Amino acid sequence: MLDLDKYEKPSVAIDLAIMTVVEGRLKALLIDRAGDDVPGWALPGGFVRIDQSLDQTVQRVLAEKIGLQNIHFEQLASYGAIDRDPRGRVISIVYLALCPSDVLAGQPLATIRVDWAGETGGPARAILDGTDLKLAFDHAQILGDVVKRLRGKLDYSRVGYALLPAKFTLREVQEVHQAILGRELKKPPFRRKLLDRGMIVPTGEFETGGAYRPAELYAVKPEE
Repeated sequence: MLDLDKYEKPSVAIDLAIMTVVEGRLKALLIDRAGDDVPGWALPGGFVRIDQSLDQTVQRVLAEKIGLQNIHFEQLASYGAIDRDPRGRVISIVYLALCPSDVLAGQPLATIRVDWAGETGGPARAILDGTDLKLAFDHAQILGDVVKRLRGKLDYSRVGYALLPAKFTLREVQEVHQAILGRELKKPPFRRKLLDRGMIVPTGEFETGGAYRPAELYAVKPEE
């Protein structure tokens, strides 16, 4: 019988990349670890306990660190560089959640930007109140990987609609695409392409409270 006690045991952590779009900017929920043993801003995270599954750890971290619940997560990737955590050997499993902005109201959201085009890849910057934040561990690379993943899936999947409310305008869809891609899009060709995909349908309703002509509201077409 294999004796597991003969092997060293690295620590396993969960980190949560919780993303949204606010006023046309891609944002991430970050926690200030000032005064902690590893100072800087970081994704919410915690260590996996011996009596908890990964999914249970995600829900515990979500409740304890942020005070939220009922957010849908998917695994993004695992990060296991030997020196990624100065405290010791830590492997992190990162989960990604995309949320409409109202779900994260009142949370500390930093604007996420990258200095590379397309799906080149590389680290991201986090900016809060006009200041570049110092990111702990390898979280700049993780956030860069999030942007790369979103850009890679944006054109053929429904990933962008997870950042929108149940009913939305074409303007809001374009703002989400621009926030993820990091560039402006021309309205007429973008809207034609968007509607040709057949992923969204008009609701027959219109937005209210605007100063201009009300825009029509759309919803994601149910998958068959």
